[in-house]
Amino acid sequence: MESVPLGEDGTAPDEQTIQTTVALDGDDTCIAQARHLAAGFLTRIQAEHGLPISRRALDLTQLVVSELVTNARKYAPGPVLMDLRIVGDTVEVVVWDSEPVLPVARAADAGRVGQHGLEIVMAVAQGFEVQREPVGKRITARIALLDDPGGDIAGRSPV
Repeated sequence: MESVPLGEDGTAPDEQTIQTTVALDGDDTCIAQARHLAAGFLTRIQAEHGLPISRRALDLTQLVVSELVTNARKYAPGPVLMDLRIVGDTVEVVVWDSEPVLPVARAADAGRVGQHGLEIVMAVAQGFEVQREPVGKRITARIALLDDPGGDIAGRSPV
């Protein structure tokens, strides 16, 4: 884990983001490994930097990591890169894979078995974006570190 100065992405030049990046080799253990790394990252952030992180944020981050890495493993050949970073009051989960085809969320269908991962990620994330890269694509999901002080659950409202 390292602190990296920002500035190009809209944060103030004197602010820092805390991030970690890992290359996952794409074997059958990489999904569990990614979840474990995400939990460890947030736990370290909380312990070392005193940043408050709700249990819900930890659980949702692991869920999002699991869904995004699973999709990358399932649909893209080769390695997967995962970037976790704290930006303000959110954790950004960024997953890169080599498949250039952009994912599309399917229409709701209670009878469909499986293939709900992208819908789940979009429902629990405060922000979601997909970018085509020179090689492959990059998917970013932002998750609130804390639930709303008024008791509301953080994230986007269901549509």
